[in-house]
Amino acid sequence: MFSFQKILDKIQKRIGEIFQTLKLAKKTSKDDYFTHLRLVLLAIGAVGGIGFIIKLVGELLFVNK
Repeated sequence: MFSFQKILDKIQKRIGEIFQTLKLAKKTSKDDYFTHLRLVLLAIGAVGGIGFIIKLVGELLFVNK
């Protein structure tokens, strides 16, 4: 059975690791942020466009049935 102290030690260790990671992380520049945002929006639009085309073709193929 786990003791309360072991659980607290694990939690403290994990919180320490999180703070260590946050100290090493750096804020991205505005230019990098907008470049990534543009790529993500382009990818979402491409996936949506492909889905729309597939749906449109499916509707056109089965309209006579």
